[in-house]
Amino acid sequence: MEGLYRTHARLLISFFRQPSLSLQPIDAPSRAIYSIGAVARMLEVPPGTLRSWEERYALVVPERGEGGQRVYSRDQLERLRFVVAQMGSGLSAADAHRVLAERMGQDGPRWLTLPQTDARVVILLAERDPFAAEFTDYYLRTEGYEVVTTLDAQDAEMQYEDKTPQVVVVDMQISGGAGPGLCRAFKEGGTASVLAVSTLGSQDEALASGADAFLQKPLDPLQLISTVQDLLLRSSFLRGSLK
Repeated sequence: MEGLYRTHARLLISFFRQPSLSLQPIDAPSRAIYSIGAVARMLEVPPGTLRSWEERYALVVPERGEGGQRVYSRDQLERLRFVVAQMGSGLSAADAHRVLAERMGQDGPRWLTLPQTDARVVILLAERDPFAAEFTDYYLRTEGYEVVTTLDAQDAEMQYEDKTPQVVVVDMQISGGAGPGLCRAFKEGGTASVLAVSTLGSQDEALASGADAFLQKPLDPLQLISTVQDLLLRSSFLRGSLK
């Protein structure tokens, strides 16, 4: 795994140094990332409403984990954002979904413009692997975030209390598998969004433990950054409009 991260990082660090970083393509539709709670919070729509739209209109149907949790992709998040925007313009839910149905499949590739971020945004990185921590720290600092890194679950809890981060990135295997407990503690004890990561297929366990989103390692830097931006409600992907 160490060799994998070293090779992966050399390529990605070289990529990040290219001047065209401000406009990059992102393959959003393929991966389910966000819990229904996170989507509801980002769109300011009750989870019950999202479930109702799914059952009534069947245009945005999230994946289901083994435990039955709904998990949404960024493409589905955009479709729901479009529905909410249409309703904000005066359309009924039925009409907003009808317009969405007309628009689906007509749009070209998605492009994500990465905005400048506020250096005061603090991200706590609770990572078990020092090599992975180094590279994830680099990706996030490249976007202007203040990153606090720890390799121990107990220290992560202390840093959380001390630094009051807006987002916590938790490796599910930190300190011998203490990640689920950290996710629960952070969600119950504060307002930070929790992004769980793992080399294992731990999505169901992560979401059941309260995580807002889950990414499989090794992390893709653009997906990492865009997910963090979504959780911070800062993403241009959410702010933009479908034309």
